[in-house]
Amino acid sequence: MLIERFGIPQISTGDMLRAAVAAKTELGLKAKACMDAGALVPDEVVIGIVGERLQQADCDKGFILDGFPRTVPQADALKATLAGLDKALSAVISLEVDVEALIERLTGRRTCRDCGRGFHLKFDPPAKADVCDSCGGELFQRDDDREETIRKRLQVYQEQTAPLVEYYQREGLLVAIDGMQEMAAVQEDILATLREL
Repeated sequence: MLIERFGIPQISTGDMLRAAVAAKTELGLKAKACMDAGALVPDEVVIGIVGERLQQADCDKGFILDGFPRTVPQADALKATLAGLDKALSAVISLEVDVEALIERLTGRRTCRDCGRGFHLKFDPPAKADVCDSCGGELFQRDDDREETIRKRLQVYQEQTAPLVEYYQREGLLVAIDGMQEMAAVQEDILATLREL
């Protein structure tokens, strides 16, 4: 929704890392071991990927960071990278969601092996079970969307990512949005926040 509304790219570290895993690059192999275990990919790897991406021309009018930063050192590195590019963050949006609801949302995700389209078993199911509506490809559950891995990721979040709430509050950038609302209400709250900026 934000991509269409503002004409800016979504920069998803998860997507970039999964692409590296699929390509079986050296970075991808390192990332896969961490992702499969529910651990964070090392900061220097993620920071390098994001820094390179932010220099591309489609980021000149703005960008949406998705899944980054996840640690205070990443936030510090992002701040330095943006300063070097004469850019700054406008807002950091935190979607607040109950843990059990989050687990339900993540474990229900399915992805097409062929075209990459995403589905959700409860909220956006395919017309035919395990088959992509777009291309007919097989749907699968990513390893990092399994409950055991998610619970490990949530533990890592509490230890390493939760401190970013205070970090961005001090910076005056954090905006908390109730992510338990209907999708349209969440979108409207995000848009209202961005309109104020």
